[in-house]
Parts: sequence; structure tokens; C-alpha cells
Amino acid sequence: MIPSLKLEEIVEARRQLGDRVLTTPVHEWEGALRAELLGPDTRVFLKLELLQRTGTFKARGALLNMLALTSEELARGVTAISAGNHAVAVAYAAQALGTDAKVVMIKTANALRVELCRKYGAQLEFAENAHAGFERVGQLAREEGRTLIHPFEGLRTATGTATLGLELCQQVQPLDAVIVPIGGGGLCAGVASAVKLLWPGCAVYGVEPTGADSMHRSFQAGEPRSIERVATIADSLGAPYAAPITFELCRRNVDEVKLVSDEELRNAMRLMLREVKLAVEPAGAAAMAALIGPLRETLRGRRVGLIVCGSNIDAATYAALIQQHAA
Repeated sequence: MIPSLKLEEIVEARRQLGDRVLTTPVHEWEGALRAELLGPDTRVFLKLELLQRTGTFKARGALLNMLALTSEELARGVTAISAGNHAVAVAYAAQALGTDAKVVMIKTANALRVELCRKYGAQLEFAENAHAGFERVGQLAREEGRTLIHPFEGLRTATGTATLGLELCQQVQPLDAVIVPIGGGGLCAGVASAVKLLWPGCAVYGVEPTGADSMHRSFQAGEPRSIERVATIADSLGAPYAAPITFELCRRNVDEVKLVSDEELRNAMRLMLREVKLAVEPAGAAAMAALIGPLRETLRGRRVGLIVCGSNIDAATYAALIQQHAA
């Protein structure tokens, strides 16, 4: 039986993380276009986790997992598999805690994320795809004794990301809904757990790209499912499978998982640049894409929170994405 997260555990996790992670701000999106798109009574609050250390929420779970390691485990080092953002977070956490990280990145990882990993001192390897990457980190854990810091699975990971939900609930008055991007589900599992503990009546929506819909399929099947291939511009949301703990926490606390297309992600990226002056990677625009897309009428006139989960993307890639298929 997978236990639910407890509020006192989330509060203690935030204390343990201390100033190694930032309490990121919340910004309310106002203006004529917001009223035009969503109605004059709709209020939208963006939790700006892209301003977190390492540029994404991933530092929370990576640090909390590594703070639990013994001195002997830290001495043997850690490993991780990632399209980039989790690798950056593990590299940062390893540097902060004085240990060694050897991370496996998908070969298509954004150049900025590769650069950040190296700046934090990680050893890098590259894998053809996510499935090959998971095989390689398993090998590194067995052969070198490194601890695998999973990109999204585990109660401690969810507790780490729940600190983001805790912060949001402390920063704004109760919301009617919160929208959370889903890759593997670690972020959503934690945020949704915290929100439901503090605001039981608040709806929580997960959002996935249509080309990486493992959690959506899992919800439909009633159990964790995998996908054959990842096909989306939101590589940060490209987990190849849903895992038992994150799936179960999401199943208990997420009201519905919505899907958005790559074009909807691009539109949301352009909107966020225009309206809130944020240049976000596709994953960072996913919550906005769901709000102005499939959840538009459902949440009209409501108080809505969006998790802007991060943004590590180089200028050339960002420009190419927002220019492609532009209206």
C-alpha cells in the first residue's frame, strides 16, 4: 500500500531544503487579452518555478533524495537519467552536498542543459533514447555503486515537489483549480498532494503533450502504462512510462489529465512571451496551454493557479520553436 503524503512531512522537507532552494514568486496575469480569452472574472496566478535554482523545480526532489543518503553512499556518488533538467538538478545537488555525479542525458538534450550540467561539475554520458538511458544508469548503479536519483518516481521525490505546492498555498488565497505539467508525474504527484491537503475543494488538473501521454493512458487503464516512443517538442515532459508511486499519488489527487498538442504548446509559449514577458521552454508553457485550450470554458470565471515548471532552453531553439507555424 502506497502511503499518502502528510502535511507535516512536506513542511519538514521544506525546512530540510532550506536556502538550497528558493521560495519562487507568484505573479498574477492581468490585462485585456486575459479578459478576452478567459473572461473578465477569471484570475490567473503563475507560480514562477522557472526562477528556481537550476531553472526548474527538479532541484527540490533531487536535493531531498540526496540529503537522505549516508556519508558512505554520498562518497560512492550518484547517477541519473534525464532529457536535461533533472540531470542539471542532480549535478547541482551533488556539488552542493560535496559528492560526484555521473549523469546520462538523452542525445537530443538541449545544449544549454548540457552546458549547465558541466558547469556544476557532472560527468556526462549520452544515450540514444530514454529507454537506453534507463538501462545505462542501472548499469552505473550496479557496477560503480552509485545511487540512482530517479527523475520522477518515489515518495521522497514527491515530498520534495510537494514543497512547491505548499509554497503556492501559502502565497495566494485559496484557488478553484491548479494546473500542473506532467512528464513522469513526480511534480504533479507532489503538488497535487499538497494542494488537496490544504485546499480539499480545489480541482487539480494534470497536463501532458499528446506525444508523451503515459499518465493519461495510465489513468484510462487504471494502472501505470508505458508508451512506445516520445514525440513532442516538450522533451522535459517526455517520460516513457508512468511508475507505481507517482501514478498512485496522481490517481488519488488529480481530478483529470488533459492533453495538449505541440501547436498548442507553441501558442502558449508565444502568449507567455507577449503577456507575462517569460521565455519558457515548451514544458513551462504546458499549464497555460491547457488553460487557454481544453480547460478554457471549464475554468472561466475561476481563480486558477498555473505551475510554470521551468525553462532551460537556448535562444536559438526557443526562437525556432515560437516561429514555427506561427499564425
